[in-house]
Amino acid sequence: MKLLQNGCRQFITCCAATAITITLTGCANSPSWLPSSGPNYAQVQEVAKAQPGAGIQIIDVNDTVARKLLANQKQSLFSEKFNVPAQAGYVIGAGDVIEVSIWEAPPAALFGGGAIDARSGPATTRVTTFPEQMVSSEGTINIPFAGQIAANGLSPQKIEAEIVRRLKGKANQPQVLVRVIHNNTANVTVVGEVTASTRMPLTARGERLLDALAAAGGVRQPVNKMTLQLTRGEQVQALPLDTIIRDPKQNIVLQPGDVVTSLFQPLSFTVLGATGKNDEMNFEAQGISLAQALARAGGLQDARADAQGVFIFRFESPAALDLGGKTPAMTPEGKIPVIYRVDLKDPATFFVAQSFPIQNKDVLYVSNAPAAELQKFLNIVVSTVYPIANVINMTK
Repeated sequence: MKLLQNGCRQFITCCAATAITITLTGCANSPSWLPSSGPNYAQVQEVAKAQPGAGIQIIDVNDTVARKLLANQKQSLFSEKFNVPAQAGYVIGAGDVIEVSIWEAPPAALFGGGAIDARSGPATTRVTTFPEQMVSSEGTINIPFAGQIAANGLSPQKIEAEIVRRLKGKANQPQVLVRVIHNNTANVTVVGEVTASTRMPLTARGERLLDALAAAGGVRQPVNKMTLQLTRGEQVQALPLDTIIRDPKQNIVLQPGDVVTSLFQPLSFTVLGATGKNDEMNFEAQGISLAQALARAGGLQDARADAQGVFIFRFESPAALDLGGKTPAMTPEGKIPVIYRVDLKDPATFFVAQSFPIQNKDVLYVSNAPAAELQKFLNIVVSTVYPIANVINMTK
């Protein structure tokens, strides 16, 4: 019996010594068998030293870091990327179907066999309307007595003037009207998360980006979660739909051949550790700040969280970092593993948190405070020692 009592006392003494060790070391060397939701502050601090080949960078979040990240994350605007003046009027292209009508003043000579224009009264001009014809792959049309007329890339008015020039001296005071019957080239394609994908014909009015979206019936998802991508030749650029609506300059004039793609790409970050809830959370296409992310996660748990141990784990672009000439190991995608360290004990950090941008696939982790680790350990000790003490008391 004395042996059992001595063993119990030694166990309690050992537990107390371990508890004191945990408290003094800040849980850096806390037993691995203690339950935990992840690494504590000290363990995260040591990760770069423990894995030098991994190239993990630990960066303290401050105003300078937040500003650099924001500058690197800034997207090119449509007004900057596609700064091309709108074409004046409608331009005919190869494949369009047009109709040409020619008027002659009396006495008509060249096209005298044409129909009389009844709207002009007696002894008036005569009009000849030629059969509809498609602009050839070479970009030309054929007009009797005028020959091959270049049409590709020209407005109807310029084609009319060229035909009149060719007929001078052949027809009596010719007047020409060129009319587009089928627009097969000046179109914009709208696809993606829209009500109905469509090909919208462009007119001399100069249709804009939101016109194309309206022609497709609008988007099928909430506006603040949508991104519009514009493809023009080899140029591809995307902007949040909400940005285009709020800034009229981004609602640019479309060009023939443009492809407008409406994208629903749920952006999300993962929250782990001592927060109000652990979850994967979606956020808007225009992005959110660290302060908003923490609020959506329910904030920090008072009984568990270490306010100095807030971390953002991210694969970061080298351009967003001040590496001081160093070239750390990168992932196959050319990214650098970075741990951003946030100290919410410092009141000034709350201003920085309002501008620090959260990115897609970020992991936001809040470590446990040393006191929380100690409390867990003491709970284990109490739940273990009390039954032993009870047994000893019962056997006395």
